[in-house]
Amino acid sequence: MPRKPRLHYPGAAYHVMVRGNSGQDIFFDAGDRTRFFLLLQESVERFEYRIHAFCLMTTHAHLALQVGNIPLSRIMLNVGLWYTQFVNRKYQRSGHLFQGRYKALLIDAGGYLLELIRYIHLNPLQSAQGRNSPVA
Repeated sequence: MPRKPRLHYPGAAYHVMVRGNSGQDIFFDAGDRTRFFLLLQESVERFEYRIHAFCLMTTHAHLALQVGNIPLSRIMLNVGLWYTQFVNRKYQRSGHLFQGRYKALLIDAGGYLLELIRYIHLNPLQSAQGRNSPVA
């Protein structure tokens, strides 16, 4: 049975998370992070959305973004597909890089966006200290 399509609300803000398949790394060196940055930049220009914050950890990534008229699913498909192809070519591998679909939480841009940005920016510090607390 196919999954239900995600709802699209123009102007909606999301907390988006992608994780490595089976908890594996998705970024192996600085060049990988640079390529992901470039793919995000290209997709922002192409799909006209905003990235308010992001954090690229070794095994996962967090994004706080606000979509325009293009659905989040199309944006994430584009970024995920191109980045996976890049990693598979570079490291001579095949198959999935990400664990399932990305996770996206619809957030209140007015009341919660600043709290989410703070959480995303502090995520590397919390992980280093062993306190990876979930977003409420």
